[in-house]
Amino acid sequence: MSGRLVLEYWEKWTGFERDAMARVVDDFNNSQDKIFVRFLSVSRIDQKMMLATAGGVPPDVVGLWAINLPSYAENNALMPMDRLVREAGIHEEDYLPVFWKLCRYRNFLWALPSTPSVTALHWNKKMFREASLDPEKPPRTIAELESFNEKLTRKNADGSLAQIGHMPQEPGWWMHDFPSWFGGASWDGGTQLLLNATPNRHFFGWLKSYPKRFGGPAMFQLRGAFGNFASPDNPFFNGKVAMIMQGVWMNNFIKNYAPADFEYGVAAFPEEIEHPGAPMTVAETDILVIPAGAHHPREAMEFIAFVEKQKNMENLCLGQRKISPLRRVSDEFVKNHSHPYLRTFLQLANSPRAQPTLALPTFKEYANDLTTYVNLVLLGRMPAEQARSEMLGRQQKALNAKLARWNQVAPVRVSHWEAEIQP
Repeated sequence: MSGRLVLEYWEKWTGFERDAMARVVDDFNNSQDKIFVRFLSVSRIDQKMMLATAGGVPPDVVGLWAINLPSYAENNALMPMDRLVREAGIHEEDYLPVFWKLCRYRNFLWALPSTPSVTALHWNKKMFREASLDPEKPPRTIAELESFNEKLTRKNADGSLAQIGHMPQEPGWWMHDFPSWFGGASWDGGTQLLLNATPNRHFFGWLKSYPKRFGGPAMFQLRGAFGNFASPDNPFFNGKVAMIMQGVWMNNFIKNYAPADFEYGVAAFPEEIEHPGAPMTVAETDILVIPAGAHHPREAMEFIAFVEKQKNMENLCLGQRKISPLRRVSDEFVKNHSHPYLRTFLQLANSPRAQPTLALPTFKEYANDLTTYVNLVLLGRMPAEQARSEMLGRQQKALNAKLARWNQVAPVRVSHWEAEIQP
């Protein structure tokens, strides 16, 4: 390390995911003698990065989530990367479109992807057999999902739920993206939320069917008996829930915690209207960013560009057992990958109908409100139309306030960013 410029790289990963990136960092440090990357695993990285940046002592590279970009960019916590990426010879066409979109906001590029994921239906084949369903044929539409749900649900003698085919709140991590499977978005990308649009009305209408069919309190009682996600008591592993929406990483937990004879399948999550040959999925990705005020942006970009090379990216994604964000995938990557449904996830990521996750500047407020209103509907405590209408009023007001604040600083911010990305 003597005589080298030292880059500070903060990352959120722990365990084998951290180890996979540590190997890439070691490869970079061994590939040249000018830069040394000091790699640190940091808990609550989103908060600590903001504090460090506000204090004028940011690290040089940070690993975040794409969902962070809108608020971080608008708070001037990130450096736009357009010029640096251009100079590094990295191009949009190198990436699958959905992952490139996740790295852009307000017409600037703020990040490059590291390890991405897309969502898919996972189903328990043993539970399918026990319900006289073909374990190799998952539901393809929402209507089929609910037909299967009825057949897979079992009740105890006292009327409580022993198991259920599917419940929207398990795990509930993508509730904000669910309207996409009903044919539309929740935001127009500008000034208006779209909760009055047909897809969102159908989404809330779907939710209200659950307490009528399964009993709201009964569902929440069953969910209260679920064990930890990362444990053998995960409800998908122990036969409490037969079908869930999950990402490519789920296989890691299945290997570690599910019974040895556990059988599962993966396919596109059902839509209200099936689109054969062009499945729907929602994408998210881990990202690499350069904080505003970082002292060594060019050297930081040199390291990020190293990570983005196909060989290094594939080594990282193999180590984390995820898909690659790049358009080109080597035969060795597919051959050596441990995920039994890798090709399914690659097909979903390559689908022309793959959608980026909701990148709303008021995302945290929106997601929290949505959880509250969804739970009220699922418990049967509020009519679905009332929940949708109340949420729209609250969240449109919050978005309006956020945009008003942004419009006050936008001319100066955008001018500064445009100056930064000039050749």
